[in-house]
Amino acid sequence: MNRRSFSNGAISLATSLLFSKEGHAQADQGLWVPPEEDPHELTFMQWPVNKTVHPNSQFLTILQQTIADIANSIAEFERVTLLVASNDQLAAKKLLSEKIEIWDIPTEDLWARDSGPLFAKKPDGSLVVSHIQFNGWGNKQVHKRDGTIAAKIAERLGVELVASGLVGEAGGVEHDGHGLLAAHESSWVNSNRNPGLTKDEIEKRLLLAYGAEKMVWTEGVYGEDITDYHIDSLARFTGPGRVLINLPDEPDLDDPFHLAALETYDKLVEEGLEIEVISEPSKRRIKSFDFVASYANYYVCNGAVIAAQFGDRVTDQAAIAAMKRHYPDREIVTLNVDALGEVGGGIHCATQQMPKAGQR
Repeated sequence: MNRRSFSNGAISLATSLLFSKEGHAQADQGLWVPPEEDPHELTFMQWPVNKTVHPNSQFLTILQQTIADIANSIAEFERVTLLVASNDQLAAKKLLSEKIEIWDIPTEDLWARDSGPLFAKKPDGSLVVSHIQFNGWGNKQVHKRDGTIAAKIAERLGVELVASGLVGEAGGVEHDGHGLLAAHESSWVNSNRNPGLTKDEIEKRLLLAYGAEKMVWTEGVYGEDITDYHIDSLARFTGPGRVLINLPDEPDLDDPFHLAALETYDKLVEEGLEIEVISEPSKRRIKSFDFVASYANYYVCNGAVIAAQFGDRVTDQAAIAAMKRHYPDREIVTLNVDALGEVGGGIHCATQQMPKAGQR
């Protein structure tokens, strides 16, 4: 099941009930979400198992191996906690490094960036989950398990779950940890996530949830993929005022994603940010039109950047060189994660960091 297509699975009401219990947007508690490059306590990941979402059992096996490859690579640099239901753990352990910790939290799919917990710090440096409620990208995919993951992790860790008053996904907003957010309106100002909320109201709640001061919006793409065009597959902050963005060398002006990407680029330039462009691969192993070939969808962990390579020698090497410039003190580790691209995502989508506690 590609995330540029929609699952026909049954939709659970569990997440809407959980969200209604949390109530409205939180008061300003001085929360702050650190940048991804700040020190991590560990990385959370999820084990994909749902056969409604992934009906091809052979492909599901490949997808699980890909998740194991990413987890094993990160585990060389920091702790990894993989969420796996008890009856799936035996099969998972055969593919995993002994360094990886397994928690018995049932999952459906692998997208920890979206259904996992968004951690923030209070002014005293203690951690909370700044909670954005996952609802299967606007009730497009079954999420009975995944919609409760963030709350279950918060409960197990004994940290407070602070309601943002928003439905959405952390993959739909990019933050630099220094006061700036960027997002596509299509992933937030959308009746499938936040009916009844204006763009201004959503912006205020996002700024509170992340502890940021300013929001950069562009329209994005509505209804053409399951995420309504998450920004983390296009543009990433690499520090205050710095951006890496993934663009095609020859944009197709009939492709709504290409048009939206160019609009986002122009807006970021207008904001006066320092931008470096990484070209999309032109010679890749997977040729399908809806394959997501994003170099920008990398993950920054302690001491390394875990990134994709797509089989295009020229652009793969150019992407590595760009990452070395932006993350000079980290090792760049590249993996074949084509299976993730085939289901509409990448390494960043499959990971969620837990920062180390402590004052900024």
